[in-house]
Amino acid sequence: VALPFVKFQGVDTLLGPEMKSTGESMGVAGNFGWAFAKAQMGVGGELPLEGAVFLSVNDNDKPTLLPIARRLAALGFRLLATSGTAAYLNGQGLAAQAVFKVNEGRPNAVDYILNGEIDLVVNTPLGKASFFDEEALRRAVVSHGIPYATTLSAASAAVEAIQAMRGEPVAVKSLQEWHG
Repeated sequence: VALPFVKFQGVDTLLGPEMKSTGESMGVAGNFGWAFAKAQMGVGGELPLEGAVFLSVNDNDKPTLLPIARRLAALGFRLLATSGTAAYLNGQGLAAQAVFKVNEGRPNAVDYILNGEIDLVVNTPLGKASFFDEEALRRAVVSHGIPYATTLSAASAAVEAIQAMRGEPVAVKSLQEWHG
């Protein structure tokens, strides 16, 4: 499910009561990667085929992030990450550049977004301590049309979609062709 946050200027993208029924998009394809890519396209959230990805995950998610980050690196994406995530990834043999959180100084992740240096964000915040930083990050990605995954399941789906888009052109079929 991809929600059209860009249509709600100035509203935080956390799913509150006002955001629970704003609309959804579905993609249909012969494989999951293309189905997810089409769903993203349906809400204007096209995934990048190259560039830089910003990774910021809580400590519990770091081991699960590792295979996703490896796949992104193998696809040629530059890895940017908060200091803790970067240290973890570097310790696992991946090259990840450390970037400040908003409350740590400048240039920070939002500055990188404003400068057009981030093409995809994977962020799994945990707890109230990260609230200010996460809200600033969410506002920046929405206002600049950057795809944003807040779960590692969504991040993995995004990687699968990027791989599918790189492997074959988009195919469009009518419903009758799918179910005729």
